[in-house]
Amino acid sequence: MPTAPQMSTTTRADAISATGLRKSYGDKMVLDGIDLRIPEGTIFALLGPNGAGKTTTVEILSTLISADAGRARIAGHDVASDADSVRRRIGVTGQFAAVDGLLTAEENLLLMADLHHLSRREGRRRAAELLARFELTEAARKNVATFSGGMRRKLDLAMTLVGRPRIIFLDEPTTGLDPRSRRVMWGLIRDLVTDQGVTIFLTTQYLEEADQLADRIAVLDHGKLVAEGTADELKRRIPGGHVRLQFTDETHLTAAADLFGTATPDDESLTLRIPGDGTLPHLRAVLDALDTTGIRAESLTVHTPDLDDVFLTLTGRQPAAPAHPNSQKDATR
Repeated sequence: MPTAPQMSTTTRADAISATGLRKSYGDKMVLDGIDLRIPEGTIFALLGPNGAGKTTTVEILSTLISADAGRARIAGHDVASDADSVRRRIGVTGQFAAVDGLLTAEENLLLMADLHHLSRREGRRRAAELLARFELTEAARKNVATFSGGMRRKLDLAMTLVGRPRIIFLDEPTTGLDPRSRRVMWGLIRDLVTDQGVTIFLTTQYLEEADQLADRIAVLDHGKLVAEGTADELKRRIPGGHVRLQFTDETHLTAAADLFGTATPDDESLTLRIPGDGTLPHLRAVLDALDTTGIRAESLTVHTPDLDDVFLTLTGRQPAAPAHPNSQKDATR
């Protein structure tokens, strides 16, 4: 299964930056001073349980609401003092498809083209281009009310692209989709970055989604960023990683257990579990020790914590099941 490419961010300009963002609703602190830096042409995933402040962050960065404190810039423009410039450069796809079921797919796109002040000719050309890209051409003149959930989400994303935004906010874009439709959406999202250099700000409760797509991931809990890094960096922060050696006889297993004093042998399965972070230096040290002593292992596997472990450790909660498309979520999510 493909994984997100880890891109160098040292030479990229910031598409999104924020310092000290704070937001309260009454006596409830939703965002408590978060800082962000997201380079152009990358996918950034914001994880967190319900109520952590993910959607509030998107709403501030996309100029839908104002922060109580802090500053944010999108493509070099201040979200508070230059909101119109920000809006011209972004697209927003919410948790639930914002399409009109009484219109056809083509009519939805043409309506969006009108809102972007495209000429009739350019609007039709853009609609046809997006219908083809999202494999909706055959359904172009069907009412959206007849569409599957996956088709509606594809159309929703296509509508976001009518204005050719350079930065796209995707707030839980695959909520309610079946696994196949989710993977189709992942492919479309990857293509936006790879082919067009678009920057994606993604919020999700699907940890596999963040693992597959994101160049960098941040974990938000109770309005604070509690961790940030690549998926691999976050996994390495969590204890439980180990190397598992499989042996063909007890003699080599016993010798290896004596060699690696902190290892845990399993006489029944003839395996040895050696604590470690799974990095190349650690693996090399294990292999060098085996070579030096002449101990022979039949196989070696590396086990590292996954994002579920990261999420549970950092937030103290299991990842929540994504909401059903028709469910209502807390306004401060």
